[in-house]
Amino acid sequence: MPVVLYEVIDRVAIVTLNRPEARNALSAEVRRELPRAMRRAEDDPGVDVVILTGADPAFCAGLDLKELGSGAHDVAAGARSGEPAGGVRGPIPSMTKPVIGAINGAAITGGFELALHCSFLVASERARFADTHSRVGIQPGWGLTVLLAEAVGARRARELSITGNFLDAPTAQAWGLVNHVVRHDELMPFCRRLAADVASSDQAGVRRILRTYAEQQLVDGGHAWDLEAAAGRDWLRSGGGSADTIEARRQSIMARGRAQASG
Repeated sequence: MPVVLYEVIDRVAIVTLNRPEARNALSAEVRRELPRAMRRAEDDPGVDVVILTGADPAFCAGLDLKELGSGAHDVAAGARSGEPAGGVRGPIPSMTKPVIGAINGAAITGGFELALHCSFLVASERARFADTHSRVGIQPGWGLTVLLAEAVGARRARELSITGNFLDAPTAQAWGLVNHVVRHDELMPFCRRLAADVASSDQAGVRRILRTYAEQQLVDGGHAWDLEAAAGRDWLRSGGGSADTIEARRQSIMARGRAQASG
């Protein structure tokens, strides 16, 4: 059975970590196959959105410590084996397409880092998050100290990292880590509906907006405003915001707004 499953339904790629017996721990094989699956989705013109999840009962328990403890792979070599070429940070390649993290259970340490690399997160009521790097005695290498602080604030991030305490789904939502908490059996249907909303948008616009957010993470607040203004000017020059384009979509946007308001 493949350790990473891949399927495409209605322009949505669903990538599933598939080692349920090991709580989807990141073995060397998973760290090799997961970037391949994500690049496959990135390169597929028939895919607009990716949903990343785990086979129950966990999302991802982090690096496979049993494998690492056997001496077959050291921590540094294991991390390198999962990195895409070109110096890309983190466990998955940089994506121009949105990645919705469907957090179906525990997301721990490296699994927590993996979740943080998604565009946004939807959590099952069973989801839990923990950064246990300090308890294991290793240091984060996939951006946890950066991305967690951005998500929940520096003080809360420090508390999570130096205590190793678990964060439940409702608290994760209250702290801004996850966008939604849903019943476990509603997790994938809910994520598919969100993915369909994204897929129904202008895809060039979606990807440019995501790129703008990514660029802003690398600069301070003042420069972030300048980056957004420059992106807007470039978009207009490219014809992306022409009057014809806007008018062609205006009626459908208004109809969708009325439907959401009445629902």
